[in-house]
Amino acid sequence: MSRRRVVLAMAVAGAVAFLGAAGIAVGGTAPGQVGALAGTAGCGKAPALASGQHTISSGGQNRTYVLRVPPGYDNNRQYRLFVGLHWRGGTANDVDSGGGDGYNWSYYGLRRLSDTANNGTIFVAPQGNGNGWANPGGQDLTFIDDLVRLLDNSLCVDTAQRYAGGFSYGGGMSYALACARAKVFRAVVVYSGAELSGCSGGSDPIAYLGIHGISDNVLGIGLGRGLRDRFVRNNGCTAQNAPEPRAGSRTHVVTAFSGCRAGYPVVWAAFDGGHTPGPIDSGGDGWRTWTSGEAWKFITQFDGGPGPTTTTTTTTTTSNPPGGADCRVGDVINAWNTGLTSNITITNTSSTPISGWSLVFTLPGGQTITSGWGATYSPASGQVTARNVSYNADIAPNASITVGFQANHTGNASAPASFALNGKTCAAA
Repeated sequence: MSRRRVVLAMAVAGAVAFLGAAGIAVGGTAPGQVGALAGTAGCGKAPALASGQHTISSGGQNRTYVLRVPPGYDNNRQYRLFVGLHWRGGTANDVDSGGGDGYNWSYYGLRRLSDTANNGTIFVAPQGNGNGWANPGGQDLTFIDDLVRLLDNSLCVDTAQRYAGGFSYGGGMSYALACARAKVFRAVVVYSGAELSGCSGGSDPIAYLGIHGISDNVLGIGLGRGLRDRFVRNNGCTAQNAPEPRAGSRTHVVTAFSGCRAGYPVVWAAFDGGHTPGPIDSGGDGWRTWTSGEAWKFITQFDGGPGPTTTTTTTTTTSNPPGGADCRVGDVINAWNTGLTSNITITNTSSTPISGWSLVFTLPGGQTITSGWGATYSPASGQVTARNVSYNADIAPNASITVGFQANHTGNASAPASFALNGKTCAAA
C-alpha cells in the first residue's frame, strides 16, 4: 500500500471544522430501494459500459469514474455493486489500481477476494472534486445517484446488493450515503471516517461496519465511534462500550453489536494503529491486512436477498478442556436463512510461539463452506482443516488471530463442537 495515501489524508484534519458546516441537500432522485431480489434494466441486454475510465454529466458538471466489470460478465446474472471512495488527495484510479500494492489492494482488497470467490461483483470508483468529498449542496450525492442509475441501466445489478466503502474522506462520504441513501445501499464500510460530507436524513437503518485505529491522529477514534453510534440507534442495537485493544498490543478487536434489527447488523473493528485502512497486526500496513477479509465477510453475508429474515449470534461454549490447553478458540456465528458467517479467534495460551498452524474442526451436517478469509479451508464440509496463510503463520504467546468463513446451511447453523490446533484440543473462549 502506498504510504502517500496516509500522508495526504493528513490534510483532512484541517478541513474538519468547515466541511461539517457544508451540509447536504438531497439532490436527484434515488435510483432504487432495498427490497426483494431484483435485477435492473441492464439485465438481459448487451453491456452498455466496459471497464475503464468514463465521464458522466451530473449537476451541470462533467464527473469521472473508473469502472471494473468482472471477467466473464453474464448479462443474465445479477451482480453485487461496490462503490469504492477515495481518500483526501487520492483518486479514483488509486482505488481501482490498488496503488503501490497493485491488484492485491484494488478496491481495498475486495476485488481480489471477489475474483477468488466467483467474480460476482461490479466495482466502480467515482472521482471527487478537488480529490475530496466536500459535497457542497449535495452535489456528490447527486453524482452517486446519477452514477448508480447509469450502471443500473447499463449492466445487470442486483438492487438488493449495492454497497459503498471508503477511507478517511471516502469514509465520510460513505457515511453520508448511509445517512441519505439507506434505501439504495444495503451496507457501508467506513474506514477511519468522520462526518466530513454531511449527514442528510440519517434516521433510516443500514448495515454498518466501522474500522478505526485507536491512535488515529488525523480523525480521532471518537469521531468514528460517533458515526457508528448513529446506526447502533437506527438499527435498534443494544448500546455498549465496544472493547478495543490496548496501545502497543498490535492487535485488533471486532465486535458485532447485539439486539440489532434482523438484517441490519452493526460491527465495530478497532485496531492498535493510526490513520490507515490496511493495518497489519504485526506492524505496518499493506494488502495483507485483516480489514479486507472483515469487509468482504460483512458485505457477502447478505448474498441471496435483501437481508436475513432471522439473525442469530452464537458464541461457542463447548466442553473443551478448561485448563492446561495450549490454545483457546472462540467462534461467533452470524446466521440467516440458509447462510452463515463464522468468525474464529485463535489464541496461543502457551508460553512458546507458534510458527505455522492448522486448525481442525467438524462442521455440523448440512453446512458447506463457500468462501473464507485468513486461512485456506479443505474440504468444504465434514471434518475441515484450516491452514494459515503467509501473513498469519506466527502466533506469539498470549496473542490472537482472527480467521473465518462463509457457509451455506440446511437448517443447522450451530458452531463446531470442538477445535484442535496442531493436533491439540483447544479450550473454548
